[in-house]
Amino acid sequence: MNKILFITNLLMGTVLSRFAISKLAAWDISVKAFIEMAKPLGIDPTFFRISTGIVISAVVLGYLATAFFSLSKKNSIMRSKIPFKIWATFTNLFGLLTMIGALTAEFLLRVQPKMLLVYIALGIIFFSAMNIFILNNKKRTR
Repeated sequence: MNKILFITNLLMGTVLSRFAISKLAAWDISVKAFIEMAKPLGIDPTFFRISTGIVISAVVLGYLATAFFSLSKKNSIMRSKIPFKIWATFTNLFGLLTMIGALTAEFLLRVQPKMLLVYIALGIIFFSAMNIFILNNKKRTR
């Protein structure tokens, strides 16, 4: 079970890191996309892009931390009192909801959705939901 959590969270964190970097580093493709998506909302595309990049960066850090912590034999995160199950569930739920937002933006704010981005978001939603299911159906030990 921990191997599945490690692999899926590492994979999701790695994939999403590319998108966080492109937004925060103002890659041309990202800038153009956010100019297009900000028009229907009537907001500043730079603010929209950077705030989205920060949210995705937080998701990336959560996924990568969950992958790292899944290798630990302890039931809590480092010295804190946060149980791993709660941390991992929160992280995967945060990623799942962020990708639902990405899909919403892709279909409602773009003239033509980029299907590769749709498939990536759907994959992350699937793996996050699977991880949440695994974490919350794990037999409890006393």
